Amino acid sequence: MGYGPTSRMLVNLVDGCTQAKDVAPGSVMWTLDGDRTVRTTVVEVTAAKARAAVDVVTDHMAFTVSPDLLLATPDGWTHAGDAEGATVAWTHARKLCRERLTIWPGYEFGYFVGATCADGTVGKNYVSLVVNDEAFARRYATALTACTGLSARLEAVTRPSGYLKRDLPGFRVRVVSSYLADALRHYVGGDAHHMRQRFPRVVLRDGETFDGFLDGYVEGDGCPIKSWNGRVIASANVPFLAEIAPIIGARFTPRPKEKGVSRLCVSDRWADRGTFTPEHHPLDPPESSWIQVHEVRPRPALGTKPFTFYGYRLAPHPTFLVNGHLVRESW
Repeated sequence: MGYGPTSRMLVNLVDGCTQAKDVAPGSVMWTLDGDRTVRTTVVEVTAAKARAAVDVVTDHMAFTVSPDLLLATPDGWTHAGDAEGATVAWTHARKLCRERLTIWPGYEFGYFVGATCADGTVGKNYVSLVVNDEAFARRYATALTACTGLSARLEAVTRPSGYLKRDLPGFRVRVVSSYLADALRHYVGGDAHHMRQRFPRVVLRDGETFDGFLDGYVEGDGCPIKSWNGRVIASANVPFLAEIAPIIGARFTPRPKEKGVSRLCVSDRWADRGTFTPEHHPLDPPESSWIQVHEVRPRPALGTKPFTFYGYRLAPHPTFLVNGHLVRESW
């Protein structure tokens, strides 16, 4: 039977990282189920001594384990001693203890995503919107709270105007949540920059959610058309508008870059065209990714003192995390 990490290696408990030797029966550990983090409980702890270990060097760190410990790869499980060059499953260990939100679909969710795509900022661990219109900021805050449960409030701020050459009063809504920031980046393809973001197909869950998205996006980057029952969206992100056009049954002709932003007209009766098709996409961001094993270095014991490897019998999931890397004992 293969054993796991050495005594001083860090494993990921729900209560925080701890050394492998300090794990006891009843401890609750983090693991991965697909791309989601889940909990599993230690039923039994075993220890074995051996004189050979390996240092596994990945994109993020090096860790020392038994050569027989199994690492998760896209093609199945592989022994740590044979993992050089492999791609293995990993999650960011520092994000394991963060608050995980429950995100509700619906009009408010769509409005929040649309307004963020138009005028918002997605940082490393925050989401914010700064606009001149207090009513817009208030609607954004209300929608954000309704779909995430986070407390959002307005702050009076000033923002520079390049055209007027002076500061103008404005309003900011800002919430700190790395989970929500990761979700928004995932919705728009990984990069939330307004010129590189992709259309968030997560808002196609139902007509109500997509209506909210259109209202939020138009409020940020659009306006009503006085002579026609509709609205116009203006953006230099042509692929973004090109994805919206067939959903609302509209024609879209991009303008050349030298002539400025492109425009997409949204008829108030677009839903009557029957071009909307619901799509199901997960609301939660993936919490795992694949990283590379660059090197596996044999590590013999020094002197007469052998390594002590710790193994765990777990339920309901037989896997656990060594500093974010998904592992399992060999059977």
